[in-house]
Amino acid sequence: MDSNNERLTKMRHSASHIMAEAVLSLFPEAKFAIGPAIENGFYYDFDLPRSLTPEDLAGVEQKMRDIIAADEPFRHEEASKEEARTLFATQPFKLELIDDIEGDKVSIYGQGSFVDLCAGPHVERTGEVKAFKLTSVAGAYWRGDERRPMLQRIYGALFETQAELDDYLHRLEDAAQRDHRRLGRELDLFSFHEEYGPGLAYWHPKGARVRNIIEDFWRKEHYRAGYELILTPHIGKAALWETSGHLDFYRENMYSPMQVDEQDYYIKPMNCPFHIQIYSSRTRSYRELPIRLAEMATVYRYERSGVLHGLLRVRGFTQDDAHIFCRPDQVEDEIGRALDLMTVFLKAFGFADYRVYLATAPDKSTGSPEDWQMAEDVLRSACHARGLDYSLDLGGGVFYGPKIDVKLLDVLGREWQCTTVQFDFNLPERFGITYVGEDGREHRPFMVHRTLLGSVERFMGVLIEHYAGAFPLWLAPVQAMVVPIADRHVEYGRGVAEALRQEDIRVEVDDRNERMNAKIRDAQLQKVPYMLVVGDKEAEAGTVNVRLRSGENIGAISVAELLARVQREIDEKI
Repeated sequence: MDSNNERLTKMRHSASHIMAEAVLSLFPEAKFAIGPAIENGFYYDFDLPRSLTPEDLAGVEQKMRDIIAADEPFRHEEASKEEARTLFATQPFKLELIDDIEGDKVSIYGQGSFVDLCAGPHVERTGEVKAFKLTSVAGAYWRGDERRPMLQRIYGALFETQAELDDYLHRLEDAAQRDHRRLGRELDLFSFHEEYGPGLAYWHPKGARVRNIIEDFWRKEHYRAGYELILTPHIGKAALWETSGHLDFYRENMYSPMQVDEQDYYIKPMNCPFHIQIYSSRTRSYRELPIRLAEMATVYRYERSGVLHGLLRVRGFTQDDAHIFCRPDQVEDEIGRALDLMTVFLKAFGFADYRVYLATAPDKSTGSPEDWQMAEDVLRSACHARGLDYSLDLGGGVFYGPKIDVKLLDVLGREWQCTTVQFDFNLPERFGITYVGEDGREHRPFMVHRTLLGSVERFMGVLIEHYAGAFPLWLAPVQAMVVPIADRHVEYGRGVAEALRQEDIRVEVDDRNERMNAKIRDAQLQKVPYMLVVGDKEAEAGTVNVRLRSGENIGAISVAELLARVQREIDEKI
């Protein structure tokens, strides 16, 4: 960490302590938990006598400014565990933390009348804390466990300068306007129904239409790229998950078994074991390889309720999953082909910027060191051949192989996990899959896991926020809205809509008894790309008056001209 970042981290951690002092001065009966520095700021968790209001936040913020103005020194000391227990006798969360600390001593920091169990580091004095703003309050389970108390987490932003803080707050406001959960409701794309299953998305007609367009494009490009698309079951017997190792390594993320014929069955958290069954359904020859199997498959994984977040973190999601079975001499080419296909998708969906990470062996792994070195070298070589700059994620691979992770950047500069290309030394061995080589002997194939979009749900959430709900024309659920000026123009408008519909344009007619400007405004709020106004002149001339959701007025053009314009925009994915 460079010195500037280290200083900023110290300031943010110090600000969390200043906030805790301010909260305790306003709520003396408060129980305080933990308060670390985080990216862009800090937070602290509290058990308070009531829910905080915006007015409370303003009061806490003013108290913090008073403490900063007092320029109090931060004090550090070490105490025995017994001394610490006496000091924090009324603070149950601190007492639990003290019990978890190894050794006989604990580290304590204080400023003013406030003391905290803390390893530091901090700035020298409270007056060194710079531009900050308390931003929000959220619920947070103690230690992330939904069985433990729900606390109130106060978030704050902090930067070296007011200009940096103002820029960050502006980006926060922009992010709030783009929030896919809000836009999902406003644009009638999807919903969640907590009472019948948190983290499970219900796709409405418009959202399902966008998703189907994405999946149709995905299928078309995969067939072009030489993949075979398959369909696999949603549940499997315990023996399958025992063989794959999921019950040993992944059980906490799987749902409880169901009994079928006195046998335990599990709903699938991953697709890999099913794809292997298709590969191993008959003897394979070296001539058949590579075999590329792909599937849009829904999986279910347990996520704690506290981390669920709209479409971005769900319990049931669809993966654009693929598994490639190949010979050793084919593996580098297959990795490269997967990266090439990734660029096709990112370009089509309008993501020009992304970051590439090469994740290497973790402390515990399967496979020989030679296998890991070969696999990492292949991943490096594939990146170099395509001019992809990458960062090393040391130890970030999974136990069964290294991987390439691609995180795309949206318009706000936020990273989102997208493509993963991953070696697997584990499952081929566990399931004993082979192919017959040119020498007539059985050989173990290489297996590559590969997903391009990742979770379709998460990808949809990212798309919505990236475009602020204003999808490019080829993805828009409604591409054109016909707006008759008066009732007498409705019949002509319906004829225009039918002509567009025959060319596979997604079009609706707003035949409500409303003013034209109100209809146009409503279509703009629904992010419809084209508004086609029709009145007497248009009906007589066989034209439409074209307005764009940006507010631009194209003017009157023929239906044929409109179709040519729209079709070009769709084909070029502008």
